[in-house]
Amino acid sequence: MKGDVWTMTGSFREIYMRKEGVKTKRISSYDITGGNKDRIEIRAGETAEIASIQGPGVIRHIWITLASPDPFIRRNAVIRMFWEGAEYPSVECPLGDFFGQGWGEEYNFISLPVAAAPKQGKGLNCYFPMPFLQHAKITVENESDSDITGFYYYVDYEEHQALPSSILYFHAWWNRELTEAHDEGGEMHQGINKSDRDNYLIAELEGKGHFVGIHYFIDNPTPFWYGEGDDMWMIDGEPWPGSLHGTGTEDFFNSAWCPNELYLHPYFGYAKVPDRFGFLGRTHCYRFFLEDPIYFEKSLRASIEHGHNNTMIQDICTVAYWYQTLPHKKFPPFPARARRANMPPITAKDVHLWRQEWRKAMGNGKTLWGKEKRTKQQEKPL
Repeated sequence: MKGDVWTMTGSFREIYMRKEGVKTKRISSYDITGGNKDRIEIRAGETAEIASIQGPGVIRHIWITLASPDPFIRRNAVIRMFWEGAEYPSVECPLGDFFGQGWGEEYNFISLPVAAAPKQGKGLNCYFPMPFLQHAKITVENESDSDITGFYYYVDYEEHQALPSSILYFHAWWNRELTEAHDEGGEMHQGINKSDRDNYLIAELEGKGHFVGIHYFIDNPTPFWYGEGDDMWMIDGEPWPGSLHGTGTEDFFNSAWCPNELYLHPYFGYAKVPDRFGFLGRTHCYRFFLEDPIYFEKSLRASIEHGHNNTMIQDICTVAYWYQTLPHKKFPPFPARARRANMPPITAKDVHLWRQEWRKAMGNGKTLWGKEKRTKQQEKPL
């Protein structure tokens, strides 16, 4: 309460206010014959335009589910969004990753702006508002060798009589890198890093806007903790260390002390964690800056170390979400399908082979347990 004025904030702000000149509409895959074939097909190699909307308007909700013989269709299908008749997209991302589904997998995921709902994460939802003044277009490209035999969707939007010219446009970009380890003592090395040069790139933007979220899908080929990477944000061309500098991967994702457990908060969490030896395997971290956007006037370079001082080999994929003015900096060429494939899983046999190599390095002792220290003789270069 402020005097006699009651204020409301958050998601329900002004929900009670009368709106003038706003119409709620939907584009969907419903069967216009009145039958029950409420889907479209997207054949292999084809692109479907699922929405073409004249403005001014605001897309409020997108729901999608799909069926295909391709078990990797969520990575092989690509969603793109274009605003105001632009030639190149403001959203370009594998379909599953955009909705919080890494590695082409299907699993339940909860957050405020995007979610994957039962059954087993098959219901893909996005609640990011997407305003536009003249035109919005959404496409889905099927880069698989198999057809999408059933593609079901809603695009719920509002028609407005007018929107302010100061609106910012929704953007999302997918990146992927198999990171390289520094040769400074291996992945356990705790050296000095006074640059963001070798960090994993989250986003590199030009224009005025604010950053609002990230999915971080990491496949870790070692049981060792994958974190210790500082997040770094260089705003408007400023030098390192920048306005925002973090203290470690789990800290950036609002957790602590090397977590390895499922946790789903509306703004942050761990939607998937390894279910085997240590941190070996796939982890999905996420964070949305809905209460604390990262603002930039001219540019933003966002990155994070892969292990302290960038010493760890990791397969990292990210989806960055932000709003900004148009035109935006054109994205790099979208990776070909083969470059979006998962790395092969590390198996128990692989771990045992590592142990065999360690035994050789230790002289092939017949009762070596695994915690023995190397002797001076053994410490000579192999």
